[in-house]
Amino acid sequence: MESNPKQRQRQAWLLAARPRTLPLACASILLGSGLAASAQAFHPAVLVLALLTAIALQVLSNLANDYGDAASGADDQSRIGPIRAVSSGLLTPKAMRRGMVITAMMAALLGLLLLLTAFGNQWAEIATFLLLGAASLLAAVTYTVGLGGTPYGYRGLGDIAVFIFFGLLGVLGTYYLHVQQLSWLPLLPAAACGLLATAVLNVNNVRDIESDTRNGKNTLAVRLGREKAINYHWALLGLALLLTLTYLVVLPVPLIGWSCLLVAKPLIDAARTLSHTRDGEILTGKLKKTAISTLIYSVLLSVGLALF
Repeated sequence: MESNPKQRQRQAWLLAARPRTLPLACASILLGSGLAASAQAFHPAVLVLALLTAIALQVLSNLANDYGDAASGADDQSRIGPIRAVSSGLLTPKAMRRGMVITAMMAALLGLLLLLTAFGNQWAEIATFLLLGAASLLAAVTYTVGLGGTPYGYRGLGDIAVFIFFGLLGVLGTYYLHVQQLSWLPLLPAAACGLLATAVLNVNNVRDIESDTRNGKNTLAVRLGREKAINYHWALLGLALLLTLTYLVVLPVPLIGWSCLLVAKPLIDAARTLSHTRDGEILTGKLKKTAISTLIYSVLLSVGLALF
């Protein structure tokens, strides 16, 4: 009998951690490592620790979103998507705050170990990345948990944050951890990865546009309106594919690297569905397809770069 409450609590934490979002968090790390492999500067320990750090940060963000949306009232009975742990009563706000603190400490420790592994005693680089890591922790928490003001996710700034942290910073930061120098060419796939990650967020926000409007959650999709948000989605996909094609042409990547363009079909299919239906369940499926396509894009391009 005692195991049932414990099992329910474990399930509640697993629900709050939202493991289905974790592959997307790994996409930028894999792509940055593939870029490093093409520069003959790949380090397996850096890859593993970077993946663990990214996963911890994503879980922290998910816990904070669960807590913040419940506290603000953004999660109501009409919400589409997975059940939230706090708003449904599966976890108390106090328990969620404690979980957030523990997860933040884990992310910080993993990040510090990553920096020491990558840089050794190069304290200037460590200090710079500590600041970037602190910014990542702050961004993960304050997306829906405001610190003295409205959360930035409720002000239409989530897209910018996703583009930076899942694209430019995630890819180029990982690349630098391996190579310890930067060049301009990796900016193209880094920006493409960020644009695809932003497209994932946009599917979510277009799906939730009615409930977010009611609850004062002014995402970019809410600010743009449905029609313009869908046009914005097509622009994200088009620019991401254009940047990728430019990169593949400039750098003679093996054929398997070019196979990353195969994700264009499911991405376009999801975008078309976004234009033709408001059914929440259908759009949730397309949200998952867009996220998986982004991960596949990073994996295929990374493998092609590793073989370059």
